[in-house]
Amino acid sequence: MPMIQIEAQLTAGQLLKAVEQMPQEDLDRFVEQVVVLRARQRAPSLSQADSVLMEKISQGLAGQDQQRYDELVARREFEDLTEDQNAEFLRLTNLFEALNVQRMEALAELARIRRSTLRGVMQDLGIVPLEGSMEAPHGSADRGTKTRADA
Repeated sequence: MPMIQIEAQLTAGQLLKAVEQMPQEDLDRFVEQVVVLRARQRAPSLSQADSVLMEKISQGLAGQDQQRYDELVARREFEDLTEDQNAEFLRLTNLFEALNVQRMEALAELARIRRSTLRGVMQDLGIVPLEGSMEAPHGSADRGTKTRADA
């Protein structure tokens, strides 16, 4: 990650402008770290188990994989994918879904530890379910979670 040196007090808007300049892969990593930081601030004394679960909850596709997945999704909306592109899309989709399963399992375990509901833990962490993802047991590959910042 590139080094950013700041020796001045910044408003949230100024900080956001600085973050906008980050490359996509660095931004993705930064956002994951901010989600963990937010959780720590809300629950300053995270146990080791909570910390491990928070890492699983905040983990997403690696920057390059996420970028390629987004490219293939966009391309698929406007044209047919080649056989190789379709195979790559399916591989990335399976990886994405596996990460979402791990994320939901970690959220459920965190809810159990905190004696809360899944929805309550997600709300505490600022995670907003994608439309329809909490209501229906079956659905498309695009189901999952996002943070309030994505909403």
